[in-house]
Amino acid sequence: MKKIALAAAALALTAGSAIAADLPYRKAPPVLPPPPPPPPMWTGFYAGMNAGYNFGTNNNVQNAVWAQDATVFQGLDGNILRRDGNHVHLGNITPLFGVLPTGAGLAQSGSFANTQSGFIGGGQIGYNWQWGTNFLLGFETDIQGTGIRGGAHGGATGISSLSNTAYNCGLFSNNCSPGSWTNTATSIGGTSVNAGVDWMGTVRGRLGYLWTPTMLIYATGGLTYGGVYANVRHTGVTQLDNSFTTAPNFINRDVVSPGLTYTSIGGGNKSQTLVGWNVGGGLEWMFMPNWSVKAEGIYWNMGNMNVPTATFAAAPVSTALNSAGIGGIGATRVNYQGVIARAGVNYHFHWGY
Repeated sequence: MKKIALAAAALALTAGSAIAADLPYRKAPPVLPPPPPPPPMWTGFYAGMNAGYNFGTNNNVQNAVWAQDATVFQGLDGNILRRDGNHVHLGNITPLFGVLPTGAGLAQSGSFANTQSGFIGGGQIGYNWQWGTNFLLGFETDIQGTGIRGGAHGGATGISSLSNTAYNCGLFSNNCSPGSWTNTATSIGGTSVNAGVDWMGTVRGRLGYLWTPTMLIYATGGLTYGGVYANVRHTGVTQLDNSFTTAPNFINRDVVSPGLTYTSIGGGNKSQTLVGWNVGGGLEWMFMPNWSVKAEGIYWNMGNMNVPTATFAAAPVSTALNSAGIGGIGATRVNYQGVIARAGVNYHFHWGY
């Protein structure tokens, strides 16, 4: 009986193995390495456009004019004569002269503010390198066309006088009495400056912190360069007054010259490329995988430009007084600085990571 049972069990095992051999074979899938992480969202080149406004910040003008003094000659009529020892020179001659500071240069000099403001817009390109999950290093350069303009005016008053000893003599005698000849010059003038920036560019580094994966807070700073200009205009009016006084008891038939008026005009123009510096900061938001918008403020300063100037006033014509013209040379120093507030949009190519 036992032999029959063992034989049946062996037969069953053999049949099970044969059935199992006929079943289809399934191999386990291979184990693949995990996919690489996506590249950092901010790393790579980008380019975009921007627009904003520049607010001028106390752009000072320092203006100085060094004026030539007016050389004044006193003409004589009848008995206003020169005494030379014991001789009295008669006739219509010019015995007295003096060099009179007119104050015209002082009246056209001074310091005043020339704030330059206006719209600004252009394009930028740059490269970002995302460092870890929260930090960013990069550089950016931009070029801008501007409407930055500003005008200002300043002026002053200059007064000077000159006195000489003259003589009043009898027409048919050698009796002379000393008197005085006085010239007084009063100048009122001013300077107007129109200045601005035609174009501007920056080259800046950027250091940022990712507040969130898509929100960047950054500081920026570097080089500013641009094309600036200045137009300077000088104007002035000089009133020259003459008087002659004599001792009592002498006949005075002199002709006292009336007041003379000089009108000065002049100035200068200059354009130049200046180089300076900038510093600022902003926010940038990656609102789509390849697109971001930014808002930033940048203080810039390109220093000063010196504008050479020249002025001239022709001498008035007078039969009793002949005088030279008034001229002057000078320099006007204009400062260029401001704060740019602007917004922009960038497209990120994700090249170079």
